[in-house]
Amino acid sequence: MTVHLIKYAAEDTDVTFAARVSTLGGESRLNETPEKDAGLINYLMRDRHGSPFEHTSFTFYIEAPIFVVREFMRHRAGWSYNEESGRYKELEPVFYTPADGRPLRQIGKAGKYKFVDGDYMQKRTVSGDIERISTEAYSTYKRLLDLDVAREVSRMVLPVNIYSSFYATCNARSLMHFLSLRTQDETSKFPSFPQREIEMVAEQMEDFFHFHMPETWRAFQRNGRVAP
Repeated sequence: MTVHLIKYAAEDTDVTFAARVSTLGGESRLNETPEKDAGLINYLMRDRHGSPFEHTSFTFYIEAPIFVVREFMRHRAGWSYNEESGRYKELEPVFYTPADGRPLRQIGKAGKYKFVDGDYMQKRTVSGDIERISTEAYSTYKRLLDLDVAREVSRMVLPVNIYSSFYATCNARSLMHFLSLRTQDETSKFPSFPQREIEMVAEQMEDFFHFHMPETWRAFQRNGRVAP
């Protein structure tokens, strides 16, 4: 999984400036002490006053399998997307195959389950079958293109583990909502059960969030990883 932060306008002070305008007007941009800023951010997070966190922006470039991209696009509030198009460009033969340590078996019923390691035969079969199907599908795709079949039709034979690339832009509030659902953390107030592949992307995005908005991230963590 590839995640690059292309651009950002996101600092902890963006949150505090936006919050203080309600009582200070234009003077809200006068700097307070770091301690007061940290206390205000924690108060906003704890009491779920979320709008000040929307005055920030992160733009990510992400490369991931199509099944991960589709999960991303279930997140709509506060997000904008533009994705590589198989209608307009020839897709590259890059396919995702789970790593050896990726859990393969689901145990339990919906809403109360966990994933555990597969046995040797399951691992061998999953890896071999995915690689075989991916190779055969891409060969068929290329054959259709060579017959001058339109790209938008030829791509129909490709599986969802082929890689796509896209831009995703969000604010800190929408990013925290995404992280609360797409990562597992024992400190979370509400447990989440993300598919491992989207969690691998989310973890990289959270590293950027932590680096650029450390006080906001700490308040998010301190208050059970609940988006305000």
